Parts: sequence; C-alpha cells; structure tokens
Amino acid sequence: MEVSGGTDNAAENQPAVDPRIIKYTWTIQNFSRLNVRKQYSGVFEYNDCKWRILIFPRGNNADYLSIYLDVADSAILPYGWSRCAHFSLAVVNQVNSKYSIRRETRHQFNARESDWGFASFMPLGELYDPTRGYLVHDVCIIEAEVAVFRSMDNWFYDSKKETGFVGLKNQGATCYMNSLLQTLYHIPYFRKAVYHMPTNGIDQPSASIPLALQCLFYKLQHSDGTVETEELTKSFGWDTYDAFLQHDVQELNRVLCEKLEEKMKRTVVEGAIQHLFEGHQKNYIECVNVDYKSGRKESFYDLQLDVKGCPDVYASFDKYVAVEQLDGDNKYHAEQYGLQDAKKGVLFIDFPPVLQLHLKRFEYDAVHNIMVKVNDRYEFPLELDLDRDNGKYLSPDADGKVRNLYTLHSVLVHSGGVHGGHYYAFIRPTLSSQWYKFDDERVTKEDINNALEDLYGGEEHAMQTNPGINSIPFKFTKHSNAYMLVYIRESDKDRILCNVDEKDIAEHLRERVKKEQEEKEQRKRERAEAHAYMIVKVACDIDFARQIGRDIFFDLVDHDKVRSIRVQKLMPFSIFKEEIAKEFRVPVQFQRFWLWARRQNHTYRPNRPLTLLEEAQSVGYLKELSNNVRNDEVNLFLEVELGRDLQPVPLRPYKEEDDILLFFKLYDPEKEELRYAGRLFVKSSGKPIDILSKLNELAGYALDEEIELYEEIKFEPSIMCEPIDKRFTFKSSQLEDGDIVCFQKSLSAETSQRLRCPDVPSFLVYQHNVQVVHFRSLEKPNEDEFCLRLSNLDTYDEVVERLACRLGVDDPSKIRLTSQNSYSQRPNSSPIKYRGVENLLEMLRHYNQISDILYYEILDMPLPELQGLITLEVAFRHATKNELETHSIRLPKEATVGDVLDDLRKKVELCRPNAELRLLEVSTHRISKVFPASDKVETINDNNWTLLAEEVPDEEKALGQHDCLIPVYHFMIEDAQNRMQVQNFGEPFLFVIREDEILAHIKIRIQKKLQAPDEDFCKWKFAFVSQDRAEYLEDSEILSSRFQRSSIDVSWDLYLGLEHLDNAPRRFPIANQHRPSFERPVRIFN
Repeated sequence: MEVSGGTDNAAENQPAVDPRIIKYTWTIQNFSRLNVRKQYSGVFEYNDCKWRILIFPRGNNADYLSIYLDVADSAILPYGWSRCAHFSLAVVNQVNSKYSIRRETRHQFNARESDWGFASFMPLGELYDPTRGYLVHDVCIIEAEVAVFRSMDNWFYDSKKETGFVGLKNQGATCYMNSLLQTLYHIPYFRKAVYHMPTNGIDQPSASIPLALQCLFYKLQHSDGTVETEELTKSFGWDTYDAFLQHDVQELNRVLCEKLEEKMKRTVVEGAIQHLFEGHQKNYIECVNVDYKSGRKESFYDLQLDVKGCPDVYASFDKYVAVEQLDGDNKYHAEQYGLQDAKKGVLFIDFPPVLQLHLKRFEYDAVHNIMVKVNDRYEFPLELDLDRDNGKYLSPDADGKVRNLYTLHSVLVHSGGVHGGHYYAFIRPTLSSQWYKFDDERVTKEDINNALEDLYGGEEHAMQTNPGINSIPFKFTKHSNAYMLVYIRESDKDRILCNVDEKDIAEHLRERVKKEQEEKEQRKRERAEAHAYMIVKVACDIDFARQIGRDIFFDLVDHDKVRSIRVQKLMPFSIFKEEIAKEFRVPVQFQRFWLWARRQNHTYRPNRPLTLLEEAQSVGYLKELSNNVRNDEVNLFLEVELGRDLQPVPLRPYKEEDDILLFFKLYDPEKEELRYAGRLFVKSSGKPIDILSKLNELAGYALDEEIELYEEIKFEPSIMCEPIDKRFTFKSSQLEDGDIVCFQKSLSAETSQRLRCPDVPSFLVYQHNVQVVHFRSLEKPNEDEFCLRLSNLDTYDEVVERLACRLGVDDPSKIRLTSQNSYSQRPNSSPIKYRGVENLLEMLRHYNQISDILYYEILDMPLPELQGLITLEVAFRHATKNELETHSIRLPKEATVGDVLDDLRKKVELCRPNAELRLLEVSTHRISKVFPASDKVETINDNNWTLLAEEVPDEEKALGQHDCLIPVYHFMIEDAQNRMQVQNFGEPFLFVIREDEILAHIKIRIQKKLQAPDEDFCKWKFAFVSQDRAEYLEDSEILSSRFQRSSIDVSWDLYLGLEHLDNAPRRFPIANQHRPSFERPVRIFN
C-alpha cells in the first residue's frame, strides 16, 4: 500500500479534504480459478475508517468485471457516520501500463450505502484474453486511489446563495450532458436564440426538444435549487437505460446542435447556430514547379486539436496548419501536368465568434486495437491570439479587418479513463476574473490559477509516507484534465454576452414554470404539515364489486384505488363520521366501521368493528389500533346495509362471540370470470349447507342449484384455496371474520375436462401468474404500443392468438416474437422460434431476469414456413445506373448460391436479359470473397458481412493468359497515433487489366465505369496497396506486373487503391469513430 501527498486547491466553500491520496495495490493470484461470486481485498485504513476493494470476477449479473470500493467495518460504525470519497479503480495492464483501464468517481459513503463503484468496469472477454495483458501468469493487479473528505455539506450548501447559480441533477451518468448544458446556457446569445424558438403552451416539454430546453434554461435562470433534466432527456427519446450510459460530450454537442439547427429552420432564429459556431477553412494543394493550385472551402463547428506531442494550444494549431510535402512516391497528380511535387495544407478563412476546441484526449491504438486516454500535460492560455506571427494560421482570403483575439470562457473537464469517468465544467459567465465550477448539482466559486494547473493534466510528484530508509519519490498521473475549451472573440463579446431579460421569454413559458413552482410549493407545505394530518382510506361493498374480477382477484380490494380522506389527527371520530356521511351519502346512524388486519399469511381482511369507546376517541387514535405498514394511513371498511330501494337501512346488532362476517366471490368456469357476490353474517355454530339457498339467490341461480364452496386462504408465495365441507360447522372449518368464500356451480367430469380452469383453485393459480405484458413493434423498440394481461402459464399458441386478435391478424402463425435483453433493454438478437418455448414465462426470462416487454413483427408468411427458409439481405449493384438496391431473398436451407442469383434475377432490372450474375462478400469496404454458385446458402452469414450481387461484365469472360481480374478499393490516408493509416470507404469492385496496359489507359476506363467528373477525378491518386501500405503509381507503369494471376482467386489484400476524399457531407468531425463495440452512439430521436 502506498500513500501519496497532494495539494488542497479547494475554494472556501468546498468541503475540507484530507491532504493525502492513498494508493492501494491488490495482487490476485490464480485469478481465472476463482470460483466465488465475489471477492474482497485486504483491508487498508485511511481517514479513521477501514476500506477494501470488492470484485465480482465473473460479473455482477452482466458480462463485465464489477469493481467497488467498500467500507469494511460499515456494520459497526456509529449512527450518522458518513464520508465523501473521491476515488479511482484500475485494472493494471502488466504488459504496458499505458493501457491500464482506470475509472474515477465519487460517493457519499454511509452505513446503508457502504460500497460504490462500477458494475460494468470492463468486458470479461477483454479481461480474460491472455493477449491483452490484464492477466499475466493468471495474476490480476487492481489498484485503488482514494481521497476522503472530512466533511460533506451538500445537504446544507446552497449553490444559489453562495454563487448566484444553480446546478443540474445527475440522472445516473448524465454529467457529460450537464456540463455541456451549463456551458451553452452561459452563452447568452445561444440562450436567447433558444428562447425565441416557436413553442406553445399546449405541448408537453417531454415531447418537444425546444420547449424542454426553454423550460430548463428558464429554471436555471430563476430557480433557487437544483434543476431536473428528465423532461429534456425524454424529449430526446431517451429512456432510463440511456440516462445510465455515459457518452462523449463533444459528440453530444455535435448531435444536439445539429438537431437544434434543424428545428430552427424557417423560424426567426434560423442560422443562429451557424452564426455562433461556424468557421471556415481552406484545404489547398499548390504545385512547386508549375503554376497549378487547387483549393476547397470547408465549414467547421468545432476544431479537433492534437494533444499528443503538443505542449499547448499554439503547438496544436501549428501542427494543424503544418504544410505536407507531396514528392517522391507521394507526388500529386495535377490536371494537365501529371505527377508534380506539391505542398498540401490547411489555412483558416475565418474563425467563429464562439470557438470550440475539442482536445483529442482519446486516441485509437491500432497495435492493440483499443482506445487510450492521453493524459499528457497540455496548456491553454486565458487569452488566445490567432493572428500571431503575422497571421500564419490565416488564408490570404481571410478578412484582415477582423481581430482574432479570443478570451477563454469555459473548460469542460474529463476525469477518469477511456472506459468512463466524470465530467464537470469551469465557466466564467461574464468573462470576469471570477470562475465557477459546475459539477452536477453543486456550483462553487473557484480560483482559476490553482485550478488551471490541475486542468493541464500530466504527472504530479509525491512522496511516500513511511518511506523507510530509501526515500524514493514517485509520480502519479492526473486523470482529470481539460477536454473541451470554449473561447469568445473579444470583438464579438458584447454581442455574444448580451442581456437576456423577461421580454425574451414567452408568456406561456413563464406561466408554465410558475404553475410548476406553485405545485412544488404546495407539496412542500403539505409535507411540512404532514405530521398533523393522516390519510384514512375507506372501502365499501361498491369498491369490492368494482375491483374484484377486474383489477384484483385475491383479497377484497386495492386500497390505493378507494376514496382517501386527509384529516387532522386530532379530529373527533364523530366529526369524521359526519364527513363520511357527506362523502358517501350514508347517515351517521347507518354507519359501522371495521378495522383491517394483516394476517400471518400476508392476507389483509376486515378484522373487527370499532367499539363505541374507540369511536369516542380522535381519528389519530386509530393509528394505535391499526397494523397498516404505512404509518401515515389507516384503512377502514364501511359496513352499510341497503334496503330493497337501495337506500341505507339500520344495521343488525353484531354479537362478537357468535357472529362471523364472511365475504363471497362467485366464479363462472365457462367464462373464466370472478366477481364479488356480497357478504353475510353467519353463526359460528351453523353450517354452509344452511346458506346454500341464500348464496344461489346472490348468484341469481335456482335456489336448489348444486354449488361447490372453497375458502380463499392465501396467495403468497403460492395459492392456497381449499374446498369447504358443507357438512361441518363454520367454526370447525376455522372460518372467522373477514374470511373469503368462493363458490361456483358443480360441474360434470366431462365439462371439467373440457375447461382450462374448471374450478376456483385452478383459476386463482392461473390469475396468480398473470403478467401485464407491454408489446412493442420491432421497428419501434423504444415505444410501448399496447399492453395485454396474460398468464405466465399461457402457451406459445395462446400468447400469439391473443396478440393476433389485438392486432387484427387473421393467421397467428404470421406473428414472430422477440424477447428483451434485460441488460441492454433492447430486443434480443435472435427471435423466438415457432413453439420454441413452453409458456409466456420462458418468453420473458433472460438469464435470471424477468422482463415485461415483448417485441412483435407481422410476417408475410407463416413463421413455421419462414423458419424452414434462410433469409438473406442482398444488395444489387446496377451495371450502368451506379445505384444499389437491397432485396430479401428467402430460400430453403438446402439451396445454393446459384438459387440465390436465380431468385434475384426475377426482382432486378438487368442490362442484358441473359447476363451472368455473381455474389460477393464485402467487409469494411473490401471484397473478401466471390461465392461459387455451388456453395450452400446455410453456410453464408449476412449478419457481419454485406452480400453484394452484380452482373459479370463481358470483358471478364474473355480474359487473356496474362490478363488480370483485380480488386479496386477507394481509400484515404489518415493520421492515427502519429502514423499514416489506410482507411477504406465506398463500394469496392472487380476490374480487368490487360497485359502490357499502362496505368494512364486504365484510369480512363475506371473514370468511365465510375462516371467520375473530370474536376474530381483529376485529383485522384492511384496506388498499389499491400498489407495496408500504399505505393503510388506512375501513369506509365504497366500494372499487370503487380498482379500475376488471371483468376479471381487472389489475395484480397492486394488491390488497386483509388485515393481521394470521401464526398459524404460531414460538417462536424466524427467523434470517437473507434468507439468500443459495447458503447452506443449518441442519438436524439425526436
């Protein structure tokens, strides 16, 4: 265990922090052979308490390693103990520590929440892969760095009072969004543009992004406490799963601004986003020896600057505009001049008023195929001069009258590693010397001079405590550093930091928020007065009749659905009865109240009537008599007798020693319906046979109808409903006040065999397994479409029949169901096979989790037939139209590729009626296979690869002995971690090259095939690419010498490469294009 010193840079309003960071290293031997669900480390003491690391080696209900920091002695800590810890946990890469996985968080530990950490720390497949370096000789090393606060005054700290600003509530992992929203809010021009977007008072914020953002900004401007963000995320189309999934803040910035830009079109604020953030740069190529220049203007909304190898922002800009020499094998093909030495570079035509700089803290390591975080020290100035050195960053086309002097407005910080962490922001709203730290709910004043040193990143030296004889200093990496910088141009400062006052805010918005605030205050007052009030819930026969057989099947009533009365605890019960008389229209003299009791078998029944002495007390006295689990509630049963005219009549006297109040339910096995039949007082010495005629009267049966009686005893954890022997007395059958008797007609053995639930017990077992299932279309997996009440015991056929009836589908076998993945909250990758599960419960189960969601799709053929076929998605490339169309091909499993092509031939338009077709396998824009016509379709996988069909050109059918059929791919050269990397894009194709044919002639034929315009094609460069290394070709070179064989059975990694820009429009750079496979991109759906 190591303990390192640190510097306390907290502002005066921050909680005091212990001036030490403790570092604990846990080495686990024989890691892969651990056969326990969870494992604890040794205990290390720090800040007067004992800590340890907790891991789940096989995951905590997920395919990820789970790691937590745990308070070892939480069970014996005194009442009220708590500590706030800022800590990081890491799995050390023992081959190269640079690739260690570290995640950082903070938590307020107490006796109830004594552990905190990461359920999905890293994929188990990555951990147990011996080539990754996390397990070496079956040893795993885990590190913890912990800083503990002496006190945490979040409960008493008032951000508004201390700073004038309020924070945003973190929904789970939305700190990245909170940081961005605070930054955008504190750009008044942006805030004003949002306020001026057209909205109305009818829409709900959760369904309108502009309205949700307006409400959030208004609350940030006027609220006194933390502001919620749920309405905004709901307007994005996000669910709870998205709220717990952290994303990249720059990516959210791009997606959000694009969405707002789209919604601002054709409004008074159209173009506001471009006006704030859009700048322009010029990509140019200039020949050295001939008079030829080429240039292209591009727009940008933010700039991605290299951190690796750059000490500061100016060095990054120098690298951004650095001139690249195109010479030797890398010469530029200039129109009319051929290959020429040239200079290639980028210069800026203009910068935007608000300049957003995204620092490339995350890079892709191609060698290890992982993302890594760059924690190198990187400085940035408070004042940024982009006119420095005689405007070396500016194009000659730039407006020299504009002074590009910028002032730092905000810094978005990322604390943690590549697999997760925490975001917060430093902002100075008015560009004064006072900075503020916006960290979710908490806003504090900050000294930027102290904060900057930490935000630069890099390493910090610290001395070990108890170093022994050899006092060796060590360094630890700062994992908190600046990730995004926002600068405002001095000349635009007054316009950007404009006043935003009440006239900029729509009246309906002010009224909406005012109403919400009033409702919030009312709830606050009610909570403050709650100690003097209580809730009395009164149920009567009408409630039983309404609910039994509809909302409930067990017990008598759902008390949450009966009338509730809020009364003062000191109110005399006699006054309460008068209130009941008004509410229920039952005179006081006709009322009798019963207390409910929770029995040992967990049922809840009327137990006994209130005595006259008890009714003489206050309402609050009832709490002492009730055993309701809710301390602020009392449940009562109101007994009322109705005459033939349905008006209240006097109650019969109740004799406690002899009378039993029983409740009756009637079951119809033909209709599978249960309803409330009424209640009766019986004598304990009496027998059920004495009341059979009365029960038949309640049911509407003939008085001599044969009926069966059952006692409903309990329903948790399993159903217990037993027949009642009509010959025994009620007392000997152990029936008492509040018991429930279910009855039904007696059935013949033949009828019982025919019915699914022939008797009360079987019906209650069925209903005990009832599940409300939410059905969603597979095409809209985030939207509940409708619900059905089904039983977990329902068979596959019963479920699809109910669903077909609800959807109006004639043939239930045309419905295919898909279960939900309980971890991703998304549809499973494989649908449920026809009759592949026994019942509904198996459909809803995923591992040990039970969902309540099923996804459906309506097929164009019965599912059993479809399962006998293989469905392939095949893209067809037209020979002359330069377009792709996708077709679904369904064939028997024994079919061949030739059958696929024959079926496709019927669906596509061919250039020649008898044209030969072929099927290609394409992956990452490269051809990986040409399928022989005899291959079986069951061996083809179109989940990970694209299947591409095309006509075989006539020229391929007459290949000479030395002619070649070669693959041709489009590519770009990208800078990946200081080395050039080939990046393919577009559609690959096969092409014939003739013996002794020079490249110049091949170019002409390729241009004709691709229909490329002259002005674009002249800029293309041709290269022979082998093992992702491009060797540029001369026009005079004979290409067939590079490709020796004439068949298509060649190495697909040897190809003719066409280097040019990918012309797909992309205004914003793509963030995290090497995102790990388990992360989802940011999407805003509405």
